[in-house]
Amino acid sequence: MKKFLNEFKAFALKGNVMDLAIGVIIGAAFGNIVTAFTEDIIQPFINGIGGASFGFRIKIYGGQYILLGDFLTAIINFIIMAFCIFLMMKGINKLMAIGKKKEEEAAPTTKKCPFCKTDIDLEATRCPNCTSQLD
Repeated sequence: MKKFLNEFKAFALKGNVMDLAIGVIIGAAFGNIVTAFTEDIIQPFINGIGGASFGFRIKIYGGQYILLGDFLTAIINFIIMAFCIFLMMKGINKLMAIGKKKEEEAAPTTKKCPFCKTDIDLEATRCPNCTSQLD
């Protein structure tokens, strides 16, 4: 049981898990902002188009209504969230690509000795470990 708890602790404290947790919290907060924007600013306009007092509501049997205004607000909410996530991921991918380019551009400064397989300087003509003559 102790080994299991240690493995779980190592997993939970990895950078990826912590980054994911922070992303979920920020995403939830951002979702609340977008929901408030669509419900408090956009939905009144949608309901105003459908009628001053009822909005986009269709009365069906027994005093029940189909709330088209609320449905349109949810669709707009989803589109805004999807667009913002798309822009964030595009920016993150661009930053990741910049980091990868820097790693790829760095030229190697060492080579392997063909005899003893240790790392030596590129300009070396003799291996400092096994003293073999290099090409």
